[in-house]
Amino acid sequence: MKQEVKKVVLAYSGGLDTSVILKWLQDEYKCEVVTFTADLGQGEELEPARKKALELGIKPENIFIDDLKEEFVKDYVFPMFRANTIYEGEYLLGTSIARPLIAKRQAEIAKLTGADGVSHGATGKGNDQVRFEMGYLAHDSTLTIIAPWREWDLNSREKLLAYADKHNISIERKGKKSPYSMDANLLHISYEGGILENPNAEPEESMWLWTTSPENAPQTPEYIEISYKNGDPIALNGIELSPATMLKSLNEIGNKHGIGRVDIVENRFVGMKARGCYETPGGTIMLKAHRAMESITLDREAAHLKDEMMPRYAKLIYNGFWFSPERQMLQAAIDNTQTFVSGTVRIKLYKGNVMVVGRSSDISLFNPEYSTFEEDAVYDQKDAAGFIKLNALRFIIAGKARKNK
Repeated sequence: MKQEVKKVVLAYSGGLDTSVILKWLQDEYKCEVVTFTADLGQGEELEPARKKALELGIKPENIFIDDLKEEFVKDYVFPMFRANTIYEGEYLLGTSIARPLIAKRQAEIAKLTGADGVSHGATGKGNDQVRFEMGYLAHDSTLTIIAPWREWDLNSREKLLAYADKHNISIERKGKKSPYSMDANLLHISYEGGILENPNAEPEESMWLWTTSPENAPQTPEYIEISYKNGDPIALNGIELSPATMLKSLNEIGNKHGIGRVDIVENRFVGMKARGCYETPGGTIMLKAHRAMESITLDREAAHLKDEMMPRYAKLIYNGFWFSPERQMLQAAIDNTQTFVSGTVRIKLYKGNVMVVGRSSDISLFNPEYSTFEEDAVYDQKDAAGFIKLNALRFIIAGKARKNK
């Protein structure tokens, strides 16, 4: 039984799915619809979404197109990268980290417009339904959540197109449609579906939309320098950049050199395995550079503990728990470790490879007086004997006990 709603904020792209959802909400729920389109740097012209919404009868004051690029990178991407976050060893969580921000802004728009419902276009099989709805509930648990893919029978592109034709919804059909389900923002672009549903099938080169093939990347390596302050990148080659501009610039450089292609089979929160391909050029560079910066500025045990915490942190983001108390607790601990993570990392980019070739900091913990293989006046090598013996004491005691027995 449908809950009665008067006004719904829809996460709206202007594409086939969300255009059909807009009309479906009007017909099935007899409610007023507010559209919200987030600009997260996906590289698409967003004004057509406004035009489409107007064509479908949405009032101008109920159309929201918000530029969230700086907030996305500063408050979501950068905090995640302070933890060196990576899910199941390879996925840099490009889609996962965008959903909480979209959900938060939807809830804010609902409050602003007096809406009592929110809606999204995620399917009932994927992770995004969880991420969106956990975000809604974290901000306003009184909102009615409408997930059309869990209610309707329009479960194929053909049925969606037929619905669009029946209701005179204009759909852009120029050129050949990609066979993949894709999601893009400043951090990455993802590909699912099509031949990727066979985990043994190699993706066609034409699938990759951002990065140059490593085989066709420049024959000459490129060197860049990334400067850090408190764990966040602040300057590229000596020029200070805003968070979004930093990531955009690293994407452009990484794309040129074929950086950041990943092909994985991941474990979805809802239970099944799914194969996905991702291009995360700037993020791949940032991950490598940040770890290099930490290598000379972070205490050994703090670094090791961070690495132990990271998989749990990554799982929370992947599964939609960005706003949970446990993620916030982990974030506070992670951010505390970043106080002295400042300095500059020099990176060499060449044919898909990101190589750290230098790192420096005014507060580096690397002390050549202690580390040198040459003669020094600060370290007594005889001390190592007692250090080793004390650490091995439990082995010695156990060995004697077992020998006697």
